[in-house]
Amino acid sequence: MALDSPLIYFTDAVLRAPTIGCILMCLASALVGVIVFLKKQSLLGESLTHAAYPGVIIGVACAGLFDIGTEKEITISLLVMLGAFFSAILGLLAINYLVKHFKTSSDSALCFVLSAFFGIGLTIASQIQFTYSSLYKQAQMYLYGQAATMTDIHILIYGILCALILGTIVLFYKEILVISFDRTYATSLNINTRLVDTIIFFLIVLAVVIGIRSVGIVLMSAMLIAPAVTARQYTNKLGWMFALAAFFGAFSGFLGNYLSVVMPSYFPEAKISLPTGPMIVIISSFICLLSLLFAPERGFVLRLIRIACFRYRCICENLLKAIWRLDSDKEISFNEIASHQNAPIWYLKFALNRLVRYGWIERTPIGYRLTTDGSIRAARIVRLHRLWEVYLVDYLGVGAERVHRSAEEMEHIITPELEKQLAMLLKDPTHDPHDQPIPPNTLHAGGA
Repeated sequence: MALDSPLIYFTDAVLRAPTIGCILMCLASALVGVIVFLKKQSLLGESLTHAAYPGVIIGVACAGLFDIGTEKEITISLLVMLGAFFSAILGLLAINYLVKHFKTSSDSALCFVLSAFFGIGLTIASQIQFTYSSLYKQAQMYLYGQAATMTDIHILIYGILCALILGTIVLFYKEILVISFDRTYATSLNINTRLVDTIIFFLIVLAVVIGIRSVGIVLMSAMLIAPAVTARQYTNKLGWMFALAAFFGAFSGFLGNYLSVVMPSYFPEAKISLPTGPMIVIISSFICLLSLLFAPERGFVLRLIRIACFRYRCICENLLKAIWRLDSDKEISFNEIASHQNAPIWYLKFALNRLVRYGWIERTPIGYRLTTDGSIRAARIVRLHRLWEVYLVDYLGVGAERVHRSAEEMEHIITPELEKQLAMLLKDPTHDPHDQPIPPNTLHAGGA
């Protein structure tokens, strides 16, 4: 059944609740994670998830105290979620109190509350283990997550909590936007920043309470941050960041749930067990890693490729310029060209071969010589270099002996539009500050 259409996961009586519940949990956590990420409080989610653990244990203890059996799982779940909520709130108040009244640094306060509350929870749990043994297993479920045991009532609970988070973000979107990027400006607009902060903290706690049933206390912070980090790689707009984070979070929730069921069936002899919560975190982290590497604008690998392409273009332009300066009408040997460049020999040979293929230089028995097209392009690079030197000296008052290095960098990035504006501003000069002639403008398209 698990190997059939993924739609079964939304219709089957056994698979429906874990799938939809995880999707709702991940979606809500991702939305709140965007706010946490923008406020640069990523460790706050980690601290509050661990601060919720004593509340989980106390909720289980209350179930045992009132003689609520394990068959009444929904009642126990409500007690646990209520206890986790108030415990996380208490942890948040403790963090703020340490920072405000004891002048403790925020990271120290976060780490202290994380370890202290989690230690208290483990201490209480060690007693519950012997007093209410059957209920102790329920508490462990919230420590590591156990999405597979969700029922339809969990869909209703998580749906309500998710709708509450989504509705609050929509209602206070403008306030969240302003406060996240410019708190001083928000105050000047008479926005009640304290109220908005309280709402944001409330949402964080709510997201923690939602998530601990699916991925557990230990892994919950990953679902707050990973979708937000992923979404940030693709957009600079807050609205799109919320939408993308929600999509990546929901997709991770579904795919993690799907693979935790499907993957073991491919290796029946190995008896592989893939818990749903950790699988969701692994999928979300993997998507985040891929985005960090390959996102179109921010991806590390693609950024390296763009840098390599730009450096290659600079080398090509420098080679054209070097041959032009040495003598554009004569044959120049490779050793003479290489003496004016800092690049490795193999890279220079590669670039020269490419320039030959472009038709900008031609190979001769002695070395290389510029073609007509290559000479025009080389002259333009020299023109941009010397125009920028004139601008620095005549317009900005920089000493002539200090302008060469800047011109060496700028000549590769000056666009035709900027070249035109420089020529107009400087009244189309004919010589640079070193009394070298500035070639006329004969090419309007950028270099190699």
